[in-house]
Amino acid sequence: MKTYAIGDLQGCAHEAQLLLDQIHADAQGDAGILFVGDLINRGPDSLGALRQVRALQLAGGGRVEALLGNHDLHLLAVAAGAQSLARSDTLDAILAAPDREELIGWLRQRPLALRSGRCLLVHAGVLPQWSADQVMALAAEVQAALRGDGWREFLAQMYGNEPDRWDESLTGIARLRCIVNALTRMRLCTPDGVMDFQQKESAGAPPGSGLMPWFDLEQRMTKDVTVVFGHWSALGLLMRDDVIGLDSGCVWGGKLTAVCLDDRRLLQVDCPEYRAIGGKQK
Repeated sequence: MKTYAIGDLQGCAHEAQLLLDQIHADAQGDAGILFVGDLINRGPDSLGALRQVRALQLAGGGRVEALLGNHDLHLLAVAAGAQSLARSDTLDAILAAPDREELIGWLRQRPLALRSGRCLLVHAGVLPQWSADQVMALAAEVQAALRGDGWREFLAQMYGNEPDRWDESLTGIARLRCIVNALTRMRLCTPDGVMDFQQKESAGAPPGSGLMPWFDLEQRMTKDVTVVFGHWSALGLLMRDDVIGLDSGCVWGGKLTAVCLDDRRLLQVDCPEYRAIGGKQK
């Protein structure tokens, strides 16, 4: 069975179905399908995309899974009453849907990290101090908070840019927030792993900033695996031995991309510009 990773859908349900059709034709049988997060928001059919992926996962017999991205966590926070909708959100249909509670309940059970062979999948990035095994263990800490009875209280405290660096002595909400920020929000950081959350639309670090893409840090401990991620549409498709970036800007008029993790074969669907680049707020 071949396994495919799919980049950020962001509510582009029609394009997702076209790509899934390509995957099933390419696989010529059962396929493993792993979504790297941001299933919803910004695009034209967030409700359809969420229902689509949930149905696939429930029927997939363990072959299909979806990571939580920052937009997915935002939906959970809004549903919990911990955040307000932003003007650019396209989540109203989910919040008003008759199956809202089933969708929200399913979403908060999703993981923040996955292993598939020698690939490690996250939505945004990993801090340089973390090994692949540690990423999985730290993701599990956040997953336990989201799946527990106190999930609403956790989401109410999840937002914030501090702490912006990892320290093994971190405890409580500070520890969980740092993990969430790295796995679902990070793009750039300093050489010693201090996360930056100000630069959102750049494909790289501003000159003289001292910042670097997280995956270029020399001391990164996940160089022994291939880290597969999304979240960075300005970066676009990135294919290297040690990293695969799959956010090719579907909602911004780019492409929706899947990669076969077994042989690195690419499958792509062209997408309309549902959102103008100048208005991007990711």
